[in-house]
Amino acid sequence: MKQILSTLTLIAFTTVAFAQGKSFETDAIRKVITTMFDGMRKGDSTMVKSAFAPGVVMQTIVSRDGITRVRTDSAQGFLKAVGTPHTEVWDERVTFDQISVDASLASVWTSYKFYLGDKFSHCGVNSFQLVKLNEGWKIIHLIDTRRKEDCN
Repeated sequence: MKQILSTLTLIAFTTVAFAQGKSFETDAIRKVITTMFDGMRKGDSTMVKSAFAPGVVMQTIVSRDGITRVRTDSAQGFLKAVGTPHTEVWDERVTFDQISVDASLASVWTSYKFYLGDKFSHCGVNSFQLVKLNEGWKIIHLIDTRRKEDCN
Protein backbone atom coordinates (compact mmCIF):
# COMPACT_ATOMS: atom_id res chain seq x y z
CA MET A 1 0.00 0.00 0.00
CA LYS A 2 2.84 2.40 0.89
CA GLN A 3 4.50 1.69 -2.45
CA ILE A 4 1.28 2.49 -4.34
CA LEU A 5 0.84 5.76 -2.42
CA SER A 6 4.48 6.69 -3.03
CA THR A 7 4.11 5.99 -6.74
CA LEU A 8 0.88 8.01 -6.98
CA THR A 9 2.48 10.91 -5.08
CA LEU A 10 5.51 10.85 -7.41
CA ILE A 11 3.24 10.87 -10.49
CA ALA A 12 1.21 13.78 -9.09
CA PHE A 13 4.32 15.87 -8.32
CA THR A 14 5.84 15.10 -11.73
CA THR A 15 2.61 16.15 -13.47
CA VAL A 16 2.44 19.39 -11.47
CA ALA A 17 6.13 20.18 -12.14
CA PHE A 18 5.66 19.53 -15.88
CA ALA A 19 2.56 21.75 -15.99
CA GLN A 20 4.36 24.53 -14.11
CA GLY A 21 7.35 24.29 -16.48
CA LYS A 22 5.08 24.48 -19.51
CA SER A 23 3.23 27.44 -17.97
CA PHE A 24 6.55 29.21 -17.37
CA GLU A 25 7.50 28.68 -21.03
CA THR A 26 4.16 29.88 -22.40
CA ASP A 27 4.36 32.98 -20.17
CA ALA A 28 7.86 33.71 -21.51
CA ILE A 29 6.65 33.23 -25.09
CA ARG A 30 3.69 35.58 -24.54
CA LYS A 31 6.08 38.15 -23.07
CA VAL A 32 8.30 38.15 -26.18
CA ILE A 33 5.34 38.65 -28.52
CA THR A 34 3.85 41.31 -26.23
CA THR A 35 7.23 43.09 -26.18
CA MET A 36 7.18 43.25 -29.98
CA PHE A 37 3.69 44.81 -30.02
CA ASP A 38 4.48 47.18 -27.14
CA GLY A 39 7.52 48.34 -29.12
CA MET A 40 5.32 48.94 -32.17
CA ARG A 41 2.92 51.06 -30.09
CA LYS A 42 5.84 53.08 -28.68
CA GLY A 43 7.60 53.44 -32.05
CA ASP A 44 10.63 51.78 -30.43
CA SER A 45 12.45 49.70 -33.04
CA THR A 46 15.09 48.59 -30.51
CA MET A 47 12.37 47.10 -28.34
CA VAL A 48 10.82 45.33 -31.34
CA LYS A 49 14.20 44.02 -32.48
CA SER A 50 14.84 42.52 -29.04
CA ALA A 51 12.00 40.06 -29.73
CA PHE A 52 13.57 38.81 -32.98
CA ALA A 53 16.05 36.00 -33.60
CA PRO A 54 18.85 36.69 -36.07
CA GLY A 55 17.54 36.03 -39.58
CA VAL A 56 13.87 36.48 -38.66
CA VAL A 57 11.53 35.97 -41.62
CA MET A 58 8.48 38.22 -41.95
CA GLN A 59 5.73 37.37 -44.43
CA THR A 60 2.20 38.40 -45.30
CA ILE A 61 -0.41 36.52 -47.27
CA VAL A 62 -1.81 38.94 -49.84
CA SER A 63 -4.88 38.33 -52.02
CA ARG A 64 -5.60 40.65 -54.93
CA ASP A 65 -7.78 40.10 -57.96
CA GLY A 66 -8.42 36.51 -56.89
CA ILE A 67 -4.72 35.69 -56.73
CA THR A 68 -3.09 34.76 -53.43
CA ARG A 69 0.61 35.39 -52.92
CA VAL A 70 3.06 35.33 -50.06
CA ARG A 71 5.01 38.56 -49.71
CA THR A 72 8.28 38.46 -47.78
CA ASP A 73 9.22 41.69 -46.06
CA SER A 74 12.58 42.79 -44.75
CA ALA A 75 12.89 42.83 -40.97
CA GLN A 76 15.20 45.84 -41.35
CA GLY A 77 12.55 47.67 -43.37
CA PHE A 78 9.94 46.87 -40.74
CA LEU A 79 12.20 48.05 -37.91
CA LYS A 80 12.97 51.26 -39.80
CA ALA A 81 9.24 51.89 -40.34
CA VAL A 82 8.49 51.28 -36.65
CA GLY A 83 11.28 53.64 -35.55
CA THR A 84 10.44 56.41 -38.03
CA PRO A 85 8.25 59.01 -36.30
CA HIS A 86 4.61 58.73 -37.34
CA THR A 87 1.58 60.63 -36.10
CA GLU A 88 -0.65 57.64 -35.36
CA VAL A 89 0.12 54.90 -32.84
CA TRP A 90 0.41 51.47 -34.45
CA ASP A 91 -1.79 49.47 -32.12
CA GLU A 92 -2.08 45.76 -32.86
CA ARG A 93 -4.37 44.10 -30.34
CA VAL A 94 -3.89 40.35 -30.17
CA THR A 95 -5.62 37.40 -28.60
CA PHE A 96 -3.42 34.41 -27.84
CA ASP A 97 -5.51 31.63 -29.36
CA GLN A 98 -3.00 28.78 -29.23
CA ILE A 99 0.54 28.20 -28.00
CA SER A 100 2.29 24.88 -28.69
CA VAL A 101 5.74 24.11 -27.32
CA ASP A 102 8.16 21.25 -27.90
CA ALA A 103 11.65 21.61 -26.46
CA SER A 104 13.13 24.77 -28.08
CA LEU A 105 10.38 25.28 -30.67
CA ALA A 106 7.12 27.14 -30.15
CA SER A 107 4.23 27.87 -32.48
CA VAL A 108 1.79 30.65 -31.60
CA TRP A 109 -1.50 31.59 -33.28
CA THR A 110 -2.91 35.04 -32.47
CA SER A 111 -6.00 36.70 -33.84
CA TYR A 112 -5.58 40.46 -34.09
CA LYS A 113 -7.16 43.80 -34.84
CA PHE A 114 -4.91 46.62 -36.03
CA TYR A 115 -5.63 50.28 -35.30
CA LEU A 116 -3.94 53.44 -36.49
CA GLY A 117 -4.48 55.55 -33.42
CA ASP A 118 -8.14 55.00 -32.57
CA LYS A 119 -9.16 54.15 -36.15
CA PHE A 120 -9.64 50.49 -37.07
CA SER A 121 -7.47 49.49 -40.05
CA HIS A 122 -7.67 45.71 -40.52
CA CYS A 123 -7.70 42.34 -38.81
CA GLY A 124 -6.36 38.85 -39.34
CA VAL A 125 -4.24 36.17 -37.79
CA ASN A 126 -0.54 36.05 -36.95
CA SER A 127 1.33 32.76 -36.95
CA PHE A 128 4.60 32.96 -35.03
CA GLN A 129 7.40 30.43 -34.87
CA LEU A 130 9.76 30.97 -31.96
CA VAL A 131 13.03 29.34 -30.98
CA LYS A 132 14.51 29.21 -27.50
CA LEU A 133 18.06 30.48 -27.77
CA ASN A 134 20.58 30.95 -24.95
CA GLU A 135 19.14 34.41 -24.26
CA GLY A 136 15.54 33.14 -24.26
CA TRP A 137 12.61 32.83 -26.65
CA LYS A 138 12.90 34.78 -29.92
CA ILE A 139 10.64 35.15 -32.96
CA ILE A 140 12.20 33.42 -35.98
CA HIS A 141 9.20 33.52 -38.35
CA LEU A 142 6.06 35.63 -38.51
CA ILE A 143 3.41 35.27 -41.20
CA ASP A 144 0.03 36.98 -41.15
CA THR A 145 -3.25 37.41 -42.96
CA ARG A 146 -4.92 40.79 -43.43
CA ARG A 147 -8.52 41.68 -44.16
CA LYS A 148 -11.05 44.41 -43.48
CA GLU A 149 -14.16 42.20 -43.36
CA ASP A 150 -15.30 39.57 -40.85
CA CYS A 151 -13.38 41.17 -38.01
CA ASN A 152 -15.67 40.31 -35.11
